[in-house]
Formats: sequence, C-alpha cells, structure tokens
Amino acid sequence: MLSNVGVFSILSIVANLIFIALAWWALQSLNFEKFIRKNRVTQGRLLYILLAIAIGSIVANFFLDYIVWSRQIPYIMNMDESNLK
Repeated sequence: MLSNVGVFSILSIVANLIFIALAWWALQSLNFEKFIRKNRVTQGRLLYILLAIAIGSIVANFFLDYIVWSRQIPYIMNMDESNLK
C-alpha cells in the first residue's frame, strides 16, 4: 500500500508541474499588457505566474481525481445489500 502512495505522490507532482507549464504556455497567447498599469511590470509578472499556478493546479487536481475515480469503479460491482444498509 505504501508503494501505491509513493507512486501516486510522484504522479501528483509530475501532473502539477506539467499542467502548470501548459497553463503558462496557454496564458502567453493573451495580451496582458492592456491590463497592466505602467511601472507595474513586476506585479504583472507575479500575477501571470500565480494565474498559471492556479489554473494548472485546478486542471491537475481534476486529472488526478479522474484517475482515482476510475480506479474505484470496480468497487461498484462488489457492493452487496449488506453494504447498503
């Protein structure tokens, strides 16, 4: 069981990093310069990084939840009436 936890931990780290990188790449298609005030470039870059982390984490959590849910589907077939009461 501990090895499964370790594998899932590595999968979680990798998924988060991949989806944060994808979110960063996707956000580069937007023109943020219109929304950033002059002389506030550092704050704009920080906002850009935080948005990439937030979007990437949300997508990674959905992806990881989907994996967990799909692995739990076989347990539906093992339910009997004694578990439902």
